[in-house]
Amino acid sequence: MLKNVSFVILLLKSCFFFGQDLDAQKRIVIDVGHGGKDSGAIGIKGIKEKDVVLDISNAILKLNSDLEKPLDIYLTRYSDTLISLSDRTKLAKALNADLFVSLHCNHSDNPDARGVEVYVAKAMSKYSDDATWLAFQLQDDLNKSLGFESRGVKFANFQVLRETISYCASVLLELGFLSNEDESTYYQKPESIKILVLVIWESLIRNLENYERIGD
Repeated sequence: MLKNVSFVILLLKSCFFFGQDLDAQKRIVIDVGHGGKDSGAIGIKGIKEKDVVLDISNAILKLNSDLEKPLDIYLTRYSDTLISLSDRTKLAKALNADLFVSLHCNHSDNPDARGVEVYVAKAMSKYSDDATWLAFQLQDDLNKSLGFESRGVKFANFQVLRETISYCASVLLELGFLSNEDESTYYQKPESIKILVLVIWESLIRNLENYERIGD
C-alpha cells in the first residue's frame, strides 16, 4: 500500500529547499504527456493518463507561483490539447531548458503491476550523467516518501528523450499504473496529487543544485 503521508509534514520538510536563494535559476520544461484525442492509458473507473498528468503539472505551477522566488517553469500544454512530440522537444530547445521532465502514467494487463519507472535516453551526451543521477534520485524519493515501488531506471529511445538529451538533462517519469487499484485510487484524490508534487518538486530542486549545466 502507498504511504498515508501528511501534506503539512511534507511541506514543512520542504521549506528549506523552497526558501533557498537560487542565484543561477534553472529553467524547467514539464512535458505533460498525451492530451486531446490521445488519452494515453485508461485505468480503473475510466481514469485517463492525460488528465492525471495535467493535474500534476498544474499543481506544480501552483506550487511554483506560491514561492517567494518562483522558478522558471514552462509546460508543453496547459489544457486538454494534443501537442506533437517534435513540438514538445522544439519548445525545450527554443527555451534553452536546463531540464526536461516528461510526465506519464503506466498501464498493464496484469492488475498487480505497480510502481514507478524512470527513463533516460539511450543516446549519450554530456548531459547523460546528470539525467541518470536525477532519475535515480527521483525514483528513490518517490519510494521512500510515498511508498511507490521502484521498478528501475531504464534506458529507452523515446523521441522526447532522444531529441532533448543533446542540449539538456531529460527524464521521463512513469508515475505508477492506472490499471492497479491502489495506484489508480491514489490519483483520484486531490490531496494525493498535492503530496506527490511536493515530493517531486523537492527532489528536483535538491538535485538540480547538485550539478551545473555544462555549456550553453
